[in-house]
Amino acid sequence: MLLLCATPIGNLGDLTPRVREALTNCDAVYCEDTRRTLTLLNHIGIKKPLVSCYRENERQRAQEVVARLQAGETIVYVSDAGMPGVSDPGEALIAACIEHNLPYSVLPGASAVLMAAVMSGLPAMPFTFFGFFPREKKAQKPLIEQLKRLDHTVIFYESPNRVHATVTALLDGLGDLDAALLRELTKLHEEVVRGSLSELAARYAETAPRGECVLCIHCRATVQENDAPDLETLLRSLLSSGLSVRDAAAEAATACGVPKKEAYAKALEIQSSLT
Repeated sequence: MLLLCATPIGNLGDLTPRVREALTNCDAVYCEDTRRTLTLLNHIGIKKPLVSCYRENERQRAQEVVARLQAGETIVYVSDAGMPGVSDPGEALIAACIEHNLPYSVLPGASAVLMAAVMSGLPAMPFTFFGFFPREKKAQKPLIEQLKRLDHTVIFYESPNRVHATVTALLDGLGDLDAALLRELTKLHEEVVRGSLSELAARYAETAPRGECVLCIHCRATVQENDAPDLETLLRSLLSSGLSVRDAAAEAATACGVPKKEAYAKALEIQSSLT
């Protein structure tokens, strides 16, 4: 049998007894990164053959796993963290089992998506998970158009260095929606930062968050496309975060859909009142 097992997303204490038992009794462990999995196995005192199985070679490994299952072996698959198959390899392995009528099961456990959906404080039902927000603008545009039609919480994984760019793109495309950034889930420095997209953009304009991040946004289909954050409110937030008048004006002009000269003049006025 093939067992796809959820592993901790940060705190090794979250490994479930069922997953520990599966790792103890299996014939081999296929994993996204042998180094990460070796750390986990060393923590629980288990030694097993490790075979790398990542996105680029998953289909090839799937055929190998099929042969081993047909020979009567028990194979465990784990990704780097969380649930295999959810923004991680695993789908091709399941498809191969279905194609060859071989048994498989999923052992539940830690999931950054589910934890973020609940912990964000935004409405958790329903929600849509999109994986990582695309980096290329040509891929962002159709996604943002899709998000405009949704009326529930959406969730993205994001690297810390791209949080500001992603939040800004969503602010420009969707308006100033309620959002939450969750980082370092289950770890010592776990944190949830809630606020509007403009507030998150201001917070991370100069300093990126640390650690692995999950971004939740409450999409509102009823919000008109031309809705934009209030210029003065956004400028005050950006200037308070330490941005220069020029940089704050440029970002606010884009987010609010106003001429840069108007935003710059308003920024100068606000800056004068703050000094």
